Amino acid sequence: MNSSIALCWFRRDLRIHDHVALFHALKNHERVYCAFVFDNDILDALTKKEDRRVEFIWHSIAELNQELGKHGGELIVRHGRAADEIPKLATELKVQAVYANHDYEPRAIGRDQAVAATLAKTDIEFLSFKDQVVFEKDEVLTQAGRPFTVFTPYKNAWLKKLDDSFLQAHLVEKYLHRLAKPDLHSPIPTLEFLGFHTTNLLQLGIRPGMSGARATLQDFLPRLAGYKQRRDFPGIKGVSYLSVHNRFGTISIRELARIATAENSEGAQTWLAELIWRDFYFNILYHFPHAAERSFKPEFANLKFENDKHKFRAWCEGKTGYPIVDAAMRQINETGFMHNRLRMIVASFMVKDLLIDWRWGEKYFADKLNDFDLAANNGGWQWAASTGCDAQPYFRIFNPVTQSEKFDPEGKFILRYLPELKGLSGAALHAPWLASSVDIAAAGIVLGKQYPKPIVEHAQARVKALAMYGLAKEK
Repeated sequence: MNSSIALCWFRRDLRIHDHVALFHALKNHERVYCAFVFDNDILDALTKKEDRRVEFIWHSIAELNQELGKHGGELIVRHGRAADEIPKLATELKVQAVYANHDYEPRAIGRDQAVAATLAKTDIEFLSFKDQVVFEKDEVLTQAGRPFTVFTPYKNAWLKKLDDSFLQAHLVEKYLHRLAKPDLHSPIPTLEFLGFHTTNLLQLGIRPGMSGARATLQDFLPRLAGYKQRRDFPGIKGVSYLSVHNRFGTISIRELARIATAENSEGAQTWLAELIWRDFYFNILYHFPHAAERSFKPEFANLKFENDKHKFRAWCEGKTGYPIVDAAMRQINETGFMHNRLRMIVASFMVKDLLIDWRWGEKYFADKLNDFDLAANNGGWQWAASTGCDAQPYFRIFNPVTQSEKFDPEGKFILRYLPELKGLSGAALHAPWLASSVDIAAAGIVLGKQYPKPIVEHAQARVKALAMYGLAKEK
């Protein structure tokens, strides 16, 4: 151990346990300060001042500060450009090194490079570590030494490489006595000071912070064995609801992967595959940063989308006339959450039924999702649009009615968000425009008034979509 001082910079890792950067900082230095920056480069880009993600972070760092305080530390909280604030703070504290965990987004990589360059001018090291994924960068490659671009071969190679060493917890607890407290108290700014307002986050039952992650995990574990059978049905409690905690690092991905590999059940294996998908998309974004802005597959870079603004607005507002799509869009608008099966359905519908550029939907989700993550959001949208890393051809087009009948057979989810359809049941609930006039009248519904008529006819839209993709393939 050096008789020196370090600064640990928290970002997407808002926890005290199994934190790689914090572990190495504490292990290698006599005193370690901890800091978080409300980064204006991120905050200024947010369109709404009622943002659940900002509130989630705010609550999470308050809890993190409390935990650090129990061990003699304190979270230094700054508000400004992280690229400026971290070097300034490192100089003020006279540290020898700044520790952080890797971030794989193109802008974040640029930010970290700028911070490292500024620190180097005063001989302060910038050290960064793998923390938010199990495997990163060049750790899982093809036999030819190239990044995988298809999920299943990646998953197989991922599983083959995995051993206990990659899932081992970093025992921060051994060194917590080395936490340092700054001479000047650094109070956490209020949401209002940051320019934001309280949301319905807590009313929705979303519990931030490490304690929230722990409670969410404990709630999920009894359901893990049945995850495979239940995960695709939005009307029941089938998924883990841990995505927002993964996004902000209030729980360790290694702990989740250890749980998934330790349990011998189909549910655990399926859940592990979802965690591997997460690694996969991080690796795609890292190796192919162009995917953040344009089509991963060059042949679909110039698809001739219609981009009808009125249809897009109807999609955003949950007024397409397709109940499963509308219910899903109302869910994301009201709660910031959308079930994964529904994400695939609404994305396919927007791109291949409405013929709208996938980037429009990607941006809308980026504004709305509590668990928004560039890598996963971009990967999912490009998967749905057939422009990304997908072994399936472009003619995979989800039928919203059959998807609705299969995954919400009793309409429990639909009726949760479309109570105006409560008088319908069976096939009529999934496709009201096909219901008999008697059933529609009995339900007290006039299509076009209480509930919209379909804005497109799926079969016709499918033909147009196939033609659009086929034309792009020919060029």
